[in-house]
Amino acid sequence: MLSPSKLISLVIPVHNGEQTITELVVKLVFSLQPRHAIEIVLVNDGSTDRSEEACLSLFRRFPDMVKFYSLAKNVGEHNAVIAGLNQSRGDHMVIMDDDFQNPISEVMKLIDFALEHDDDVVYTYYITKRHGFLRNLGSRLHNGLANVLLKKPKGLYLSSFKCVNRFLVDEIVKYDLSFPHIDGLILRTTEKIGRIEVEHHPRQAGKSGYTLKKLIRLWLNSFTAFSILPLRISLVIGLIFSMAGFLLGVVTIIEKISNPHLPMGYTLIIVILTLFLGVLLISLGVIGEYVGRIYLAQSKKPQFTIRKRFEKTPPSGDHEKT
Repeated sequence: MLSPSKLISLVIPVHNGEQTITELVVKLVFSLQPRHAIEIVLVNDGSTDRSEEACLSLFRRFPDMVKFYSLAKNVGEHNAVIAGLNQSRGDHMVIMDDDFQNPISEVMKLIDFALEHDDDVVYTYYITKRHGFLRNLGSRLHNGLANVLLKKPKGLYLSSFKCVNRFLVDEIVKYDLSFPHIDGLILRTTEKIGRIEVEHHPRQAGKSGYTLKKLIRLWLNSFTAFSILPLRISLVIGLIFSMAGFLLGVVTIIEKISNPHLPMGYTLIIVILTLFLGVLLISLGVIGEYVGRIYLAQSKKPQFTIRKRFEKTPPSGDHEKT
């Protein structure tokens, strides 16, 4: 059981969640407040519906427990979570979505587990996931690649529903480059990782904000921000194709010498050129992705910009983190 001096922060990025956020926060308050000291940090990530009005109403209803920050533009889930973590004061921070796919009972289960174990982070995993086909496919691909590129422990599912302690949050928010990836920052910081099985429910309203384009952007962000393995893979592929091209050239010369009247294969030349140019363009694209991120980091592109903040005791400081 948590001592009265401890505080649990619930960081919830909100994107077009007007239909669910009010009920979610009310249930969190009435379920958790009798057992724990809590604060709920709401971050409106450029919603186009009435999410801001709903969050503001929650702040006015629960000013001692709810803090609300509205970002100037949509920056994506990971940047919005970083914004919330920067404003949180808890000893443990629960990161969760605004769509009720993580039931209140499972939030309580996660908090109890985190308090009973000496882990820096506790990830959740599901026996049955209620995401759509595209989101499930993206999650499988992301976790498979993370095993290699981020050196993720095998069997660990990188769920967005997790609990991190104050030590880890303080390390995460030190990262000030433009493209944060929460799981990459966690995995590079600690090996004290716990996991717990929880239930996963279908969305109560709306649809997932993760389109194919956003999933691809997330993959690129997670793997180019915390690993140079894609560059090494490009180098290895380039070497393999160069060796294959050299050997093919030797074979062609030998055949031409042994049979001077042998015609050159036009189709073979086109196929080889297509393969080599494809590998070259892929390699240049990977290099360009890294160079572009270096440029954006040097240009001080902010992770997030807070346009409006609603909290009982506003801290001093800038409203922007770069």
